[in-house]
Amino acid sequence: MPVENPAAEYSFRPKDSLVGAQMLFVAFGALVLVPLLTGLDPNVALFTAGVGTLIFQFITKRMVPIFLASSFAFIAPIIHGVNTWGIPGTMCGLVAAGLLYVVLSLCIKIFGSGFLHKLLPPVVVGPVIMVIGLVLAPVAVNMAMGRTGDGSAWLVPQGTSLIVAGVALIVTVLASLLGKGWLRLIPILIGVGAGYVTALILDLAGISGTIQSGFDPGSLKNFTGPALVSFKPLIDAPWFAVPNFVFPEWNLQAIFFIVPVAIAPAIEHFGDILAIGNVTGKDYVENPGIHRTMMGDGIATSMASFLGGPPNTTYSEVTGAVTLTRMFNPGIMTWAALFAIALAFIGKMGALLQTIPVPVMGGIMLLLFGAITVVGLNTLVKSGEDLTESRNLTIVALILVCGIGGMVLPFGKFTLGGIGLSGVLGVVLNLILPAQNKN
Repeated sequence: MPVENPAAEYSFRPKDSLVGAQMLFVAFGALVLVPLLTGLDPNVALFTAGVGTLIFQFITKRMVPIFLASSFAFIAPIIHGVNTWGIPGTMCGLVAAGLLYVVLSLCIKIFGSGFLHKLLPPVVVGPVIMVIGLVLAPVAVNMAMGRTGDGSAWLVPQGTSLIVAGVALIVTVLASLLGKGWLRLIPILIGVGAGYVTALILDLAGISGTIQSGFDPGSLKNFTGPALVSFKPLIDAPWFAVPNFVFPEWNLQAIFFIVPVAIAPAIEHFGDILAIGNVTGKDYVENPGIHRTMMGDGIATSMASFLGGPPNTTYSEVTGAVTLTRMFNPGIMTWAALFAIALAFIGKMGALLQTIPVPVMGGIMLLLFGAITVVGLNTLVKSGEDLTESRNLTIVALILVCGIGGMVLPFGKFTLGGIGLSGVLGVVLNLILPAQNKN
C-alpha cells in the first residue's frame, strides 16, 4: 500500500492548473469518443463532464482525486435510443439511470456495501457487460468498412475506409502495448490522431478521390465523396458558442430499456473507487463512503443527461495518471473540470471533432467494443464460479442469448428488449432461482 501523501488533502492552487490540464488531456480522447459515436454534442459532453466532476467533489467532501466523464457502458443503448426515440427521449432514460445510482447509494447506506454484491453478483454483471460489447459488434464492423452503423448506406468507399480504420486500430493497440509514461494513458487519442492524419494524407495524395471514382456501392445507398475530411464545418463554426443543450422528454419505453444498463457501471464503480484508494493509500469506501461516491456519480449522470450529455463515470485513465504523477491533491481535478467547462464554449472545438471520418471511429470501436466484452468475461473468470453448475449456467446462458439475440418482450404499449431485458432477466433469475445443493 502506498504511503499516504500529505498532498492528498484538498487544496485549490494556481500552480496545479497545468497538471489539471494534463489530467483533462488524458481523459479527452475517451470523453469525446462517446458523443462522437452516439450522435451527441461533444461540447455538451465536455461541459457536463466538468460540472459532473464538481458535483461529485461536493458530495464526496472534495476527498477523492478522480475525474468523471462519458461512460462507455451506455454507448449501445444511446445509439439504439437515438435511432428509436431521438435524443430527448433517450435522455429521459439516462436521467432515470442516474437516479437508479441514487437509489442504490441509499440502499448501501442503509444495508451496507454487501447489499449490491448480493443483488448483483458477477454471474449477473459479467454476462450483462458482455452483451453490451457484443451487441455493438455489427456497428463497429460496419463503420470500419465505411458504412453507416446499421449498414444501410456507404459513407466512405471500402478501400480507403479499411486503410484508415486499420491505421487507427493498429496505432491504438501499439500505443497501449508499447507506450511509456503519458503515452500509455492516451492510446485512444493517439489512435484517433493517427487515423485522422492518414485520412488527410489520402486526400492530399488524391488516393481518396481515385478510389471513390471507381467505387461500386452495389445495392446500398451511396453517400461517398472524393475527400475523407471536409473542413467546411470547422470554417463555418464560431469561435465561441453555447453548447447545444438538449432537454429530456418523458419516454417510459426508454426508461425500461436503459435503466438496467446502469447495473454494470454501478458494480464497476466499486472497483474504480478501490483502485484510486489503493493509489493514494486512503480507504474511500469508508470515508467519505461508497454511498457518497455512488450518489455523486448518479447525480452527475442525471445532470449530464438532463442537458443532453452522456452519462458520467469515474475514469480509470485519470487514476493511471494520478499513479504516474503521484500528485494526489483532489484540487487538481477541480482544475481539470474547469478547463473542460471552458473548452465546451469553444465552438470550433466541437466542429473540429465532427470532421473526424467515420472509419477512424470504426477502427477504434473494433477494439473498444471487444474490450468491453473481455471486461465482462474477466468478471466471470475472477469470480471463480463454476459456470457449468446448473444455476449459474441458466443465468449466464439466458442473459447472453436473450441480450445478443435481441429478444423483445411486450408489456402493453411498452417493450423491454436487448441489453435492458438481459439486465432485468439476470437480476430476477438471481433472486428467484434456488441455490444449488452442494451435497
